[in-house]
Amino acid sequence: MSGPPLVLIAAGGTGGHLFPAEALAHALVARGYAVELVTDERADRYGGDFPARRVHLVAAATVTGRSPVRMAGTVAKLGRGILQSLSIIRKARPAVVVGFGGYPTVPPLVAANLRGVPTVIHEQNAVLGRANRMLAARAARIATGFETTAGAGDHAAKVVHVGDPVRPAVVAAAATPYDTPVPGGPLKLLVFGGSQGARVFADLVPPAIERLDAALRGRLSIVQQARAEDLDRVRAAYRAAGVAAEVEPFFTDLPARMAAAHLVVCRSGASTVAELSAIGRPAILVPLPHARDQDQAANAAVIGAAGGAFVIAQAELPPERLAAEIADLAAHPERLAATAAAARALGRPDAVERLADLVASIAGAPAPNGARP
Repeated sequence: MSGPPLVLIAAGGTGGHLFPAEALAHALVARGYAVELVTDERADRYGGDFPARRVHLVAAATVTGRSPVRMAGTVAKLGRGILQSLSIIRKARPAVVVGFGGYPTVPPLVAANLRGVPTVIHEQNAVLGRANRMLAARAARIATGFETTAGAGDHAAKVVHVGDPVRPAVVAAAATPYDTPVPGGPLKLLVFGGSQGARVFADLVPPAIERLDAALRGRLSIVQQARAEDLDRVRAAYRAAGVAAEVEPFFTDLPARMAAAHLVVCRSGASTVAELSAIGRPAILVPLPHARDQDQAANAAVIGAAGGAFVIAQAELPPERLAAEIADLAAHPERLAATAAAARALGRPDAVERLADLVASIAGAPAPNGARP
């Protein structure tokens, strides 16, 4: 095979899967590898900066429910994705296939197993996800974001803790030190929830802000992600409260926004926790309550136990409590600074290079240009 070795990266089409995959892709390209991506149609929103020479879309479906009809449809769709992936692998001839979780990774990694191509899976959460559980037995290595990953014990011999890779934009944002708010001075609040949290925070945060005293509201500057259908009411609520706010459905520069914040209110997906830790920002984490594996609760528990975040269950966070939490932290900026430092101490800025080392050890070749072997 001529040209550099190809690493085929497979990731579900959400930011939580694509962002760490993107970070690895950048690291591998810098080392001289060729990279191609296998994902689903959702990737268009997140994958614009993905440094892949080619993007392949394959059929995939999430295994849910027990309906025979639905299950048959799911199996058929995954089967079609495996056939598509077999064709991709036959033509592309990758040296290794790396999966980042989500059901769109199942067809390409199963196809790789069938064709004898080694596979690596990366688990971003503190709990091994369902797709990765399906793939773990046949993987050459299982890379983990957290030091302890529930569900990975049966495969301990091939587990390697590397941390959660973060995008170059996050590494750049991490160079900005935390700016401890001055008592009585501006307080910058960042609120985001991803696809499964934006509505909750649209309902929760504005009424919490309305309950703050006028002096504190006057200090606030809010940046909030909200669904398109919620934009008008959230903006109107902040106008009525006399609070400066920027409310948009999506921020392409979220790492920079995170670096500028004094306090973040968000979910606790693996990429979010990794980015908060790398940049070193204090957050009120509200884990997604109905996740089947409770992965967000597990992620939040790790950073919360280290003092790097304030973890509050959604059921225990009415607007009144959120208002009280924000007011208390605003009155004690030293707590914000200590929490930022604790979060930063958990960060693994070298995670992407550690993962790239692992993948390169299986893929073989490059490094004559001075990149790490």
